[in-house]
Amino acid sequence: VFLMSSRYTYILYILLLFTYDLSGQKPSVYEVSRMNFSENGFSDISPVMVNDGVIFCSNRRFSTVKDRVGFDGSRLYNLYISKPKDSTRWSRPEMLESDRIERFNNGPLSVSADMKTVYFTSEVVTDKQAKRRKFRNHSGIFIADLSGTRLTGIRPFAYNSNSYEVGHPSVSHDGKFLYFASDMPGGQGGSDIYYCEFINGSWSKPVNMGPKINTPKSENFPCIHPSGKLYFTSDRPGGKGRLDIWSTSFYDGAWDDPVLLPEPINSSSDDFAFCAAPDLQTGYFSSNRRADDDVFRFTSTIIRKANCSELIENSYCFRFYEENAVKYDSIPFIFRWTFSDGTKMEGATVDHCFEGPGKYYVRLDVVNLVTKELINNEKTDTVLVEDEIQPYITSADNAEPGKPLRLDASETNLPGWNITQYYWNFGDETVDTGQKVEKSWTRPGTYTVQLIVTASPDGTGKVRESCVSKNINIRSVR
Repeated sequence: VFLMSSRYTYILYILLLFTYDLSGQKPSVYEVSRMNFSENGFSDISPVMVNDGVIFCSNRRFSTVKDRVGFDGSRLYNLYISKPKDSTRWSRPEMLESDRIERFNNGPLSVSADMKTVYFTSEVVTDKQAKRRKFRNHSGIFIADLSGTRLTGIRPFAYNSNSYEVGHPSVSHDGKFLYFASDMPGGQGGSDIYYCEFINGSWSKPVNMGPKINTPKSENFPCIHPSGKLYFTSDRPGGKGRLDIWSTSFYDGAWDDPVLLPEPINSSSDDFAFCAAPDLQTGYFSSNRRADDDVFRFTSTIIRKANCSELIENSYCFRFYEENAVKYDSIPFIFRWTFSDGTKMEGATVDHCFEGPGKYYVRLDVVNLVTKELINNEKTDTVLVEDEIQPYITSADNAEPGKPLRLDASETNLPGWNITQYYWNFGDETVDTGQKVEKSWTRPGTYTVQLIVTASPDGTGKVRESCVSKNINIRSVR
C-alpha cells in the first residue's frame, strides 16, 4: 500500500473521541483529537513533528482555483507545514516547495534530528516515460536538503527500483539507520519493513526485519522513535480495523513481539502513520475515522506523580524491655512478660510480634531469685498497634516475565476518606484502575509501581489524593 492513489473505499464512521472509563474496562492511556488544519474532502496523512510545527502530506488543491494532478489524472500529494498559533489554533498549512511539486507526489517523509535533511517518497521515473498515462511508475525514496520551506539538492536513494516500491522512510535519531517499506522480492509478503545502516558514507544493503515484524500481509509506515521503539502500520490479523498501528522494541539482541496500540488510537477504521514526541506524552497519526484521511493528535492521559511516598510496610513487632534491669544486674531476677494475645516470654528484653492492628495489654511480673519474692504486675501498659496511614499495595515483591501478578489495595488505611478511585501506574506506560488488579511485565527489570488513591471532596470541596510507590522486580528464570 503506497498511499499515492485513492487507497480506500470510504465508509463513514461516527466516533466519539474521549477517554474510555467504563466499569470493568481498562482506562485509555490516550486522548485524541482531529487537527484543525486537516481539510474536509482531501487526504491529510503521515504527520512528522519538527521543531516549529508539523509537516504532513496532503492531496489538497494547489490553490483555490487550481488542482494538482499527475500524468494519470490522479490528485497529487505534497508536503505542507503547519505551526501552532497557541494551545488550540494552528496556522494555515504552507506548502514545501521543490522541483517535483507540479507533476509528482511528495511524501511520506522523515526529517533528520538537526532538521537539515529530508527523506521523502516520490516517483522514480521523471522523464518522458512518466508522461504516458498507462506507464506504471514506482515509488522510491529521495533525499533533500531542507532550507526554510524549500527542498533542494534532491538525490535518489541507492536502492530505488523500476520494478518494485520503496518508500515511507524513517531515519533514526542518530542518523545511522534508515527504516522503510518495500515490496521488493524476497519479503514475507505484501510490503515489508526493511532497514539500512549508514556505513563509511553510504547506506548498506536493505535488511528485511524478519517474520516477527513482517507477515504475509502488508507492513508499512515505519517510525523509529528516539527511544529505539519502532512503530509501524499493518493489516495483519489481530487488529481493530483494516489498518492498525503496532509497536515493537529491540531487546537483548532481538525485536519483541509487536503490540497493538490501544483505543482510541486504533479504531475500527484505518489508523496509520504514527509518530511520537521523545517523551511519548504527545504525537500524531492518520486515520479515516471521519471518512477522509485526517491528521489526529494524541495526548497521554497516564498519571504519574513526581512526588510519591515509598510504601512503608506495616510492622506489628515491638521490643519490650525493663529499663531498670541494668541497675539490678548484680541481683538475679526473672522478668516474665504476659501479652493479651496469650503469649508469654521471659527476659529483660523481649521481641514480640502481634498478629495485626488492635489494642493489646502487656504485663510484667518480676521474680527475685534470692528472696523467691514474686512481684506481680510490676508494670502494665497498653499497646495500640495501628497500620500506617497511607494507600497500601499488597503484592509479591518478585515475579517472572509474562506471568500475572496480583496487586491489592484493599488494606489502604486512610481514615475518613470516601475513596472513589484506585489508579495504578505500572511503570511501563500501562495503567489500570480498581482495588484489585492483575499485571504482567514482558521484560526483566525493576518497575516502580504507583498507587494513586482519590477520594470524594471533603467539607471544603477539596478533592483528596494520596500516592504510594513500590518496586517490583521482574526476574528471568534461567
